[in-house]
Order: sequence, then structure tokens, then C-alpha cells
Amino acid sequence: MQLSIEIPGATGITLDDSVLEPFRIEGASVRSETALALPRRCFAASHIAMLPGYEAVPHSLEHPGDAEEIAEWIDWDTSMAFRRRLDGLGFGIAEAMDTAQRFELGWAAASRLIEETGQLGLTNGFVGAASADHADSIESFGDLSRAIAEQIAFVQKAGGIAIILPQPWMTLHGAEEADYVRVYCDAIDASEGPILLHWLGAPFHAAMEGYFPGESLRTILAHDPAKVRGMKISMLDQELEESLRRSIAADDQVILTGDDYHFVPLIQGHSQESRELPDLGGLPLRGGDYSHALLGILNAIAAPASLALQHLGRGDVDTYRQIMDPCEALGREIFKDPVQRYKSGVVFLAWLNGHQPNRMLVNHEENARSREDYLRIAELASLAGVIEDAETASGRLQEFLGAGGLQGRS
Repeated sequence: MQLSIEIPGATGITLDDSVLEPFRIEGASVRSETALALPRRCFAASHIAMLPGYEAVPHSLEHPGDAEEIAEWIDWDTSMAFRRRLDGLGFGIAEAMDTAQRFELGWAAASRLIEETGQLGLTNGFVGAASADHADSIESFGDLSRAIAEQIAFVQKAGGIAIILPQPWMTLHGAEEADYVRVYCDAIDASEGPILLHWLGAPFHAAMEGYFPGESLRTILAHDPAKVRGMKISMLDQELEESLRRSIAADDQVILTGDDYHFVPLIQGHSQESRELPDLGGLPLRGGDYSHALLGILNAIAAPASLALQHLGRGDVDTYRQIMDPCEALGREIFKDPVQRYKSGVVFLAWLNGHQPNRMLVNHEENARSREDYLRIAELASLAGVIEDAETASGRLQEFLGAGGLQGRS
């Protein structure tokens, strides 16, 4: 179905829910019990939904709420339903990371997310973020490594694969190369595997400037490869990711791309040849000259991405690109500067598709993008096959416009 919407003061938008039809695979299902076999190990970083009453809570980016108050407004049922849907499309879940606004939520809500996701019995498993935000205070590098190890154990007890979040404390306290090696290696030595690392670029979080100085990252990765199985890299630098991917392959370590600008060629890789690797927390894993994925954008493009990856698994690279290239264009729009505001676009599309009753984010970050930004996202989402029901999306887009679009902003 195609529905055209006239936008006052702008060009119209056509919402189309039939974009993927020419690419459908006969007999394919998107039910979780079928355990879709995708050719890459992909984790979708899922967000949280907010209860309708949060609309009246005067939190903002300029005047944020405290973590305990925010947690009271999380819509847990809707948030968990979205995770089950992603699992049914063949994706594991990346839990309590930035897409779920970890830096704003704090440990109380993050730990509940990890535990509840663990209780879902997901076919494709989950990665849970380990940090140090449960500690009353961090006074030393030793305190930091011990706190990280405690959260690694918590994630693993919940049934997840632990990924160590970047630690702003390190850059803010002038940590040097040897300090990074000590903190990470001590935490790794105190923990069981498997463990993943996360390297986050400054566009996502200003405190990440200069993270992993010198050769610290390569030293940490080489410290115990049987335990540290690889890493997510979110540097938005395709060449850097490919270089690191090749350098750690000999140790059976893998890269999970976090590059929302270049994920299509990175997942495709330079060769479809692969070899079996030791499993990743019970999940089958193969390695090759390609990246696996742990991406926020997968949250928004789950349906077309699942279909595209099924074609890639059949060796049909052309169809994979036909479906995924428009998804990458959408990703570039959602993750445009300021990159850290990408969550507003992800949640907007979940709302547009009827997966949640509102488009609110923690501290009302939905107000950080303009009316034109959201209209462009809707247009690109339609072209990418993200729109699942044109009638629902049309009604909600008209509701958005009728409400003035961001309280009348243009």
C-alpha cells in the first residue's frame, strides 16, 4: 500500500509498506521459533519505551531527571516486547547500552533491563553492557577494574555475554596507556569469558576523545584471546575497522561493527569465505574478512536487514545491497550530527510503525531534532522498506504534524 501525505510548507511524503515484497524469500518466516540462521552474528541495540504519563514530567536535556525518577516511567512491557520482536527477526539483543540511554539511566534500571532480557529466553541471545556505575565512588584504577568485573559477573549470571563499556572516568582522570592496560586486564583476569570490548568514538560521547591511547587496545585484545572474543568498534571509520579486523583474526577474535555510516560494506566484507570459530557464549560463530554487527540502527531497520542478511547467507550479494543500501542512507540521516541524538530517530520509527504508544525518550530527547529531521527520516524509512503498515504510519505522521511537530518547531 502507498499513501501520500501532503506536508504544509514542504514536499509531500509517500509511505509505502510494499517495498520489500519483490525481495521476499518463499517460505521464509520471521517467527523466533524458526531460529533464523543469519550469516553474521548480529545484535540489535534496543531502546526503552516510556509510559504515557511521562509527557507531563518536566525533564529535559538542559534539566535532566535523576535516574531513580526516570526509572519510574519506563514502560517495561513495551520495551521487552520490542526485544522479542528483534529476536524473532534473527537478531540478538545488545542490552543496557547507549541506545537504552545507559548514561542517563544508571545501574538500577540497567540491571533490571539485563535481568528481564535474560528471562526472555531469546533464541539469538544477548550482550549485556558492563560498566562501573553501581559503585558508590571510584577513587582509583583498582576500584574501576573491580567494579567492571562485578558487572561482568552480573551480566553472565543473567545469561548474557558481557561487553565492557568505555569508561569516561579514564579520560576525565588523565589515564595513560599503561593505566588502560592495567584496568582492562585486571578486570579480564578477574572474570570468566566470553567478554567483548567496546571502543566508542567522540561523536557519540565527548569524553571518549583519546580513548585507548597508544597500543593499549591491541595489548588488551592480545592479553587473553580465548576469553576476550572480540570487540564492538564505533569509530565511524571503515578503514580503521577493517585493519583491526584483519589484525585480530589470527587469534579467532571478531569485530562487531558499530559503524552506522558504513555497516553495509563492513558486514558484507571482502570475501564470503568463512570458517567455524569457537562459539560465543553458546552461540555459533564463524569468522572471515567481514564484520559481525552490534548496531543501534538495526533496531530501526530490523525487518529489511533480516531479509537482506538471509539473501547474503544464500550468496546473493546483489540483493543484499539492493535492500541494505537504502537502509544505510537512513542510518546516515538518523546518526547525523549531533550523532548522540540518534535515539530520537530510532524511537520515532518504532512509534511510526505502531510498536510503542508514544515517541518519548528519557529527558525528552525527542525534542532535540527538528520537524524537518523527522520528516526526512520518515521519507528515507519508506524508501528503505522500514514502514510496516502505511496506514498506521500515515495516521501517526499526521498526528505528529497536527501536534505542530515538536511543539511547533520547524
